[in-house]
Amino acid sequence: MSVERLGRITTMLKKEIADGKLPGAVVMVARKGKIVYSDAIGFQDKGAQTPMKLDSIFRIYSMTKPLVSVAAMMLVEDGVIQLTDPISKFLPAFKDLQVSVATTGADGKVTYTNVPAARPIIVQDLLRHSAGLAYAEITKNEPVRAAYVEAKFSQPGIIEYDSRGMTPAEQVERIAKAPLIHQPGTMWEYSMAVDVLGRVVEAASGKRLAVFLDERLFSPLKMVDSGFWVPSSKISRVAQPLPVDPASGLKTSVLDVSAEPKNDSGGAGAVSTAPDYLRFGQMLLNGGELDGVRVLSRSTIKLMTSDHLGTRVAAPFQPGELLLGTPGYTFGLGFAVRQGDGVAGVPGSAGEFMWAGYAGTFFWVDPQEEIVGVYMTQAPSPIRAYYRKMFKALVYQALVD
Repeated sequence: MSVERLGRITTMLKKEIADGKLPGAVVMVARKGKIVYSDAIGFQDKGAQTPMKLDSIFRIYSMTKPLVSVAAMMLVEDGVIQLTDPISKFLPAFKDLQVSVATTGADGKVTYTNVPAARPIIVQDLLRHSAGLAYAEITKNEPVRAAYVEAKFSQPGIIEYDSRGMTPAEQVERIAKAPLIHQPGTMWEYSMAVDVLGRVVEAASGKRLAVFLDERLFSPLKMVDSGFWVPSSKISRVAQPLPVDPASGLKTSVLDVSAEPKNDSGGAGAVSTAPDYLRFGQMLLNGGELDGVRVLSRSTIKLMTSDHLGTRVAAPFQPGELLLGTPGYTFGLGFAVRQGDGVAGVPGSAGEFMWAGYAGTFFWVDPQEEIVGVYMTQAPSPIRAYYRKMFKALVYQALVD
């Protein structure tokens, strides 16, 4: 990779930061197992004029999902979970669910009727977002949205994408009472599924999610700053967003990660650093192993990064459209997966896989080019997809051999 061309990443991000569009960022790129680019740009906390550092700690929101997906697959490898297991085997509250079905009348009005689920939610559904669960902040199904708000999974404009204020048992009980938005296994829709998957991991392992991940993933991979809250000794390293989002003009609100949560949110609750997440990505690229430590088998990584939607699970709004504003990606078990070299409006290779987070974080792994890219910032803005695409393009334009 051209060092000179990689320098364009710093040039562009410095410009965006100088223009007041981003507070700061940490970017790391590895190729063939070696770090070829790393930089900490701008501010960890612009208000305090604290410069960004390579080990600054970020709220990674939905980049928690790949970590918890790996945890679930460890239990599959242990023989404790099967992908086809009904989740009610581990969480009995999810038996006999209802589905909220929309009907449009002759007058154009939409009404909703509850019908029984045709089949149970299985573990695979949680991993690939085909469970029929939802995010209140995203779903268009009004009764389901209302049920999630009533259960305090979402408080629009106050607390969003944060259900850490309830115990694991309360979380399961409340979400199981809400109807599903689709019949299980029929539709890809981004959702609370991985929060529920975290509860399955806890039930199947007998351990708190934070403890399981620390024992089986973070400690073995030396991900020393990853977890579900930040101890007081490290709180000075937490990156902060701009007080007001320059794109929307709205006040910025992010998770308080200084206090231990009541539940470890498998969908959005973790914190990490760029070096830690790069190690996670490199483990995935290596087929489940890093520095002589194996956490998953090569065959499991292959399964996780294959297409799990096929023709049976519809995806009117595709994973790539949600993340990058472009089609061209299907979904595996915890990751969006690129289907071909073309179609997508960003550079990349068939088989590449990725995910991102609400506060602007992003990572991807390209097995063909042997690239791992990690972009960390705290900018929960409507234009976060723009920066993901920009970073990706600037990495691929530096490929010269």
